[in-house]
Amino acid sequence: MEYNSIFARSFGQYERKKFGYGAFLGCWIIALSFFAMFKPSIHLLPICKPFHHVTLLVHLRFCTSVGFVNCEVIRSEKKPEFRYVCSLWQPRSDFCEIYGDIRIYGNSSKVFFVKPQMGTTAGNESWRIRPYARKEDQTAMSTVQEFSVQPLAGREEDPLCTLNHSIPSIVFSTGGYAGNHFHDFSDLLIPLFITAREFNGEVQFLVTNARKFWIEKYKLILKQLSNYEIIDIDRDNGIHCFPKMIIGLKYHKDFGIDPTKSRNGYSAEDFKKFLRNSFKLKRAIATIGDRRRNKKPRLLIISRKKTRAFANIGEIVKMAKSLGYKVKVADPSLNMSSMARMVNFCDVMMGVHGAGLTNLVFLPTNAILIQIVPVGLQWLSTHYFREPSLDMNIRYSEYKIKEEESTLIEEYPLDHAVFRDPSSFQTQGWDVFESIFLKKQNVKLDVGRFRETLIEALKVLHD
Repeated sequence: MEYNSIFARSFGQYERKKFGYGAFLGCWIIALSFFAMFKPSIHLLPICKPFHHVTLLVHLRFCTSVGFVNCEVIRSEKKPEFRYVCSLWQPRSDFCEIYGDIRIYGNSSKVFFVKPQMGTTAGNESWRIRPYARKEDQTAMSTVQEFSVQPLAGREEDPLCTLNHSIPSIVFSTGGYAGNHFHDFSDLLIPLFITAREFNGEVQFLVTNARKFWIEKYKLILKQLSNYEIIDIDRDNGIHCFPKMIIGLKYHKDFGIDPTKSRNGYSAEDFKKFLRNSFKLKRAIATIGDRRRNKKPRLLIISRKKTRAFANIGEIVKMAKSLGYKVKVADPSLNMSSMARMVNFCDVMMGVHGAGLTNLVFLPTNAILIQIVPVGLQWLSTHYFREPSLDMNIRYSEYKIKEEESTLIEEYPLDHAVFRDPSSFQTQGWDVFESIFLKKQNVKLDVGRFRETLIEALKVLHD
């Protein structure tokens, strides 16, 4: 205030106005001189798409001090500050989340990051990651490409970006057990949802070990997670640069989501809602209503063709219809969209333990899943389908078959370890266990005994 008073007393109105114009003109001359001096160096900079993280430098304090009212806002683009979070100690999945100047070299499985002001020393940070969520399984991981993640030397001869991206990227593999319906969801789609959903589509997918049939099968889901065409990084020869990159997928548990571990609190129910939107499914909740409305509940039977198949499917359908069900038999290998609509339309879904039951993700809330549990598969049935169905607000029921209902009875006597101690075969290795209980076994249901399970499901639906 004292400075402004002295200034006002020293000059008349006309002189003050001339001084203001002169100061304004002087600032413009200085600014033009600055750009003239640095113009050559500005033109040498690569033309890139802007990064998301842009800092606005507003010099309002300077403008006020010299008495200017209208002052141009100066923008300066800054890359995100370099930082990273890597998790390599989880039992199931490795991943690295890196911010800054990240470069992935196509067709090389190499990711580099630039540490600011590091000169010729790059530090000790480096990792090797196979971006698939089943790292303890050597068979699965043998088909997954390994990526090296390491600092860039920062020398002038380091290759420049051929394509700059302003959005984050996620690197993952469709190797491993991709193609098996259960593993597609447990190892890939659910981890991909956990990892990518927070970006609301503004994320670029980089796929290694790309299987075209897999990408085509799940294209509706992938398009809901990313607004951009997938890049097959194994077949790309460019150097792609990103402000953020996630290598690998975040994983919580088999065929499920733990909301306490999710950055945005996502749950299995959120994943189901996401799928309903992806496939435009109409039913969110299964409602039957009063018995007096004579509305038949819809029963969908998942019928496997090769192993763990129903040996008497005709008898099962006839019995279910006699109870008042409207019955549909489906092959789980149907087109993805067709299967999603069919499952969403039913009130009860039943089937022998197997990948086909993964379609429970399309059931409306409060629908019923009936899992037929073959000999020796109790733990697998509980872990892979009972627990996930409850997390997804699906009402669960199971029917444990007797020895006489398993076709293993045709090969082994009742006092054999196959019936008396199935768990003993697990110590002989997965291949031995799988060859007997998963590949040799079909089911011939005792329809009289199973009838009670379907009657109980009717009661639950009407209640």
